[in-house]
Amino acid sequence: MPKKRSGGGLSATQQAAKFLGVSVLAGAVMAGIALPAAGALGLAAKGSVKGFDEIPANLKSPQLSQRTTILDSRGNQLATVYSRDRTVVDLKDISPYMQKAIVAIEDSRFYKHGAIDLKGVLRALNKNAQSGGVSQGASTLTQQLVKNYFIEEAGDDPTKVAEATQQTLGRKVRELKYAIQIEEKLGKKKILENYLNITFFGEQAYGVEAASQRYFSKHAKDLNVQESALLAGIVQSPSRYDPVNDEAEATKRRNTVLQRMAELGDISQAEADRAKEKPLGLHVSQPKNGCITATKSAAFFCKYVENVFLTDPTFGKTREARAQLWNRGGLTIRTTMDPQAQASVQASLKEHVYKSDSVAAAATLVEPGTGKVLAMGQSKPFGYGNNETEYNFSVNRDMGGSNYGFPTGSTFKPFVAAAAIEGGKPATQAYSAPYKMNYPSPVQRCSSSPYVNTKGETVENENESEKGPYRMKEAMAKSINTYFVQLISDIGLCPVVKMTDALHVVQGDGSKLPETPSIALGSIGLSPLTMANAYATFAARGMYCTPIAIESITQKIGNEQKSLEVPKSTCSRAMSEKTADTVNTLLRGVVDSGTGQQAGLTDRESAGKTGTTDERKNAWFVGYTPNLAGAVWVGSAKQNVKMTGISIGGVYHDLVFGGQVPGPIWKDAMTGALEGKAAPDFNLIDIPDDGINGKGRGKGRGHDGGKNGDNTGGLIGGLIGGLTDGGTTGGGATGGTGGDTFPTPTISLPGNFIEGQTNGGNNRNGGTRG
Repeated sequence: MPKKRSGGGLSATQQAAKFLGVSVLAGAVMAGIALPAAGALGLAAKGSVKGFDEIPANLKSPQLSQRTTILDSRGNQLATVYSRDRTVVDLKDISPYMQKAIVAIEDSRFYKHGAIDLKGVLRALNKNAQSGGVSQGASTLTQQLVKNYFIEEAGDDPTKVAEATQQTLGRKVRELKYAIQIEEKLGKKKILENYLNITFFGEQAYGVEAASQRYFSKHAKDLNVQESALLAGIVQSPSRYDPVNDEAEATKRRNTVLQRMAELGDISQAEADRAKEKPLGLHVSQPKNGCITATKSAAFFCKYVENVFLTDPTFGKTREARAQLWNRGGLTIRTTMDPQAQASVQASLKEHVYKSDSVAAAATLVEPGTGKVLAMGQSKPFGYGNNETEYNFSVNRDMGGSNYGFPTGSTFKPFVAAAAIEGGKPATQAYSAPYKMNYPSPVQRCSSSPYVNTKGETVENENESEKGPYRMKEAMAKSINTYFVQLISDIGLCPVVKMTDALHVVQGDGSKLPETPSIALGSIGLSPLTMANAYATFAARGMYCTPIAIESITQKIGNEQKSLEVPKSTCSRAMSEKTADTVNTLLRGVVDSGTGQQAGLTDRESAGKTGTTDERKNAWFVGYTPNLAGAVWVGSAKQNVKMTGISIGGVYHDLVFGGQVPGPIWKDAMTGALEGKAAPDFNLIDIPDDGINGKGRGKGRGHDGGKNGDNTGGLIGGLIGGLTDGGTTGGGATGGTGGDTFPTPTISLPGNFIEGQTNGGNNRNGGTRG
């Protein structure tokens, strides 16, 4: 009866029999001989080892995780990202010295034995019997390759990694069976190639090409004998033999490899001795992984691309599946980022806002009619130090942005105007628009009871001189708050919500806009990308296109490149061409003679809108040409800085307006982005300027002002509204009746109308004048 070790374990004789039995049985199974799953050698003893016929017949070589390269729209590299820094290369692109060195130190009988080296097994068994465990496995390169396959499949899951590396007989049995299969299927050269591409060389480098670049800043095909010996020596224990952190230990190990190569005849003893005298010759390249290393200050755009990949079902049904594909890498992602536009955005931000300022700025450019995101940047760089941030202020929370977005102020007013015009209101619509007024009530909503102003909330314009009556064009140019409150009261909230739904305008946290009158003045938090893309719809004459950041993706599988499906922009009509053309005409007036004059472009037509929120915690300019739209936000991410008496970009400001700080950023960014590009014109419509506030031209229309500059005539004429034709000379308090009316709608505000959302900074007036 065989002897057992103290403690009840198998004796050395039993271990030897089991281990050799596994080898013999594996060979038999691979030869097609049917044997029982658990034979006399006790392969399934204590349930720790499955029979060979229970192990799946085929081991699929995993697709090795590699670097992913992110490119701009012209094919220039922006960044490389990877979970494992690896570049797979062919055996012909690996130095012959490297091939010989790894075989010499890891498996010197590699070309003489099959998948299992029986001499090595016997040697290991003797060692294991003495230690009482399975501390030494006698692994061949083929067996090590199989183990690395298991580790690669485990990914970053610590439990699976532990299972793939555990020192158990069960794992050895699986390893042996698959090693035999691989040996027959691949042959020695392919096994060596795969091993050199999969194994870990320390310092975040997987595979010999990455290791060669990390330690010597050269390709693996250019490694000399001593460099090859150093890398080969690292494999056994990457931490112990790390040449960066322990040069002496690494040198000793390198020399051991050189001596072994000489003993095997791979090099002469003289060559080995000369190589031993050489210094390590390190030329270390620091790993450049992730979007933080992106060129052209495109780190935030890069992170946006990554988040698109991880959230879009095009790349996998679940986030886990998408993350697995991303981490596997080997992708070449061509993005929509235009390097000219990106450079212009970043240069403008750097010029106008310092990273050390108490506020930040973010800007995004989008191409109308395609949804392509061309540029995305901000004043505080991507990072984790002082005056750096990991948050992308241009996008919504699910894409790495702020939790709620930022209140937009008066840049929301064009959505109200678009809803009104689409519903039939003329661009000449006039309202009394006093300097200050109670919020009218009730205000109708889509499906529930109207809001009622039970608290007597009031709204006012920026300056006391701003009092109506106004028509839409002048009200838009001057950003008259009371006008747009009256307009939304007149048409109700439902048309506005339907319009913003068509423009895919959602809050920064992704939720729908609330049906509250406060949206008229921009108290709801939105992101610059959302705003730029919505305004791009005006530029595209009413066609909304979903934003896209990825043009194409190819994936390297072996030596082949496979194209992957990418999200496509989906375009839909959000409003009629006439409505869009009307809004374009209105917003062109903002940059021509309104609050956005400092933003107007000099070499082409442009349109846009300013916005400043209560207490000046946010300032915006959102504008466009027919072929480019952009949004610029300036403010504090935490909404705790009032931009009064403040220095931004080295310039002191008593009060910050949307046209004063964001406007010039937008102008410079757009100018550079559009340099050398076509300059198409808008399809403008005629919106009469004459009519009220003392501007009458004596055309007998009720909204024509009095000849002495008194606004009473136009106001009364408008209030009477169309009863008779007016006199040809206009005239004071009895000016002619006209088509403009001044309804006195009444609306109420909910409790949070004045305060806005939690991130709205107590936005009493919503969008004040930009």
